[in-house]
Amino acid sequence: MSLSVVLVDDHTMLRQSLRRALESEGLTVVGEAADGAAGVQIALTERPDVVLMDVSMPGTDGIDATRQLVAADARMRVVMLTMHIDRDIIDRAIKAGAVGYLTKDSSVREVAEAVHLAANGDRPMSPNLATAMLQEARNDTESIISTREEEVLQLVADGFGTSEIADKLFISQKTVKNHLASIYEKLQARDRTQAVLMAVKMGIVKLT
Repeated sequence: MSLSVVLVDDHTMLRQSLRRALESEGLTVVGEAADGAAGVQIALTERPDVVLMDVSMPGTDGIDATRQLVAADARMRVVMLTMHIDRDIIDRAIKAGAVGYLTKDSSVREVAEAVHLAANGDRPMSPNLATAMLQEARNDTESIISTREEEVLQLVADGFGTSEIADKLFISQKTVKNHLASIYEKLQARDRTQAVLMAVKMGIVKLT
């Protein structure tokens, strides 16, 4: 049985084009709406597996519509499909209850895959958005991780223990431990391993 989808977007041609494309991928579009309010009504009537929701629409926008849908039925799986890459808008959409966020330059295959992922409980996101958010997280972290803490992290990643790090940086072991405690707090990491893994993902340190 194919997954069911409701499309909510104020651009008629885009909806029609997307409908044909998704149906060619084996999905079933059970309803369409040109604004958020109508989208909420159709989604609550049809109870689709996934709702593809635009952000900017006349009247009730996609974020408010998502909030209303999730409040009415917490099982609703809403994926935003929009031109907006603004971090604030993404955060608002996720807080409203959206489980995924795709840009409209995504391929049909990517959108179809996102529908399957969302229906299965995952949280799909466009690769370019994930990259941008990771870079932003890296920049934010770099602004709070000091140069000395970065040096300590790199040595931890290289496999050195507390005493060895202290010797290499000409500081006391207590100072090393203080730096590590500060790093854990800033990265919200439980231990050295998690701190290193997070730092590697953010590009702060490298594994050699």
